[in-house]
Amino acid sequence: MKLSQKVLKAINNPATRRRLMDVLGCTEFTISRYIQRNSDNLTKAAAMQVIRELTGLPDSEILEGSITNTI
Repeated sequence: MKLSQKVLKAINNPATRRRLMDVLGCTEFTISRYIQRNSDNLTKAAAMQVIRELTGLPDSEILEGSITNTI
């Protein structure tokens, strides 16, 4: 899965990149590259928790093309 463009813009700031660095255990350069390339690494559980906390958005708005229940 990939992140929506809305979320990529919202997380592309120094404070959020630092939090993602901490939970993913990598450098700020790597986080910037993940954001630029919309890497699947940003959908790991720890990163998703940070993104949920910071944006307040549900997964359906965080993830691009997420499947919603249509029963």
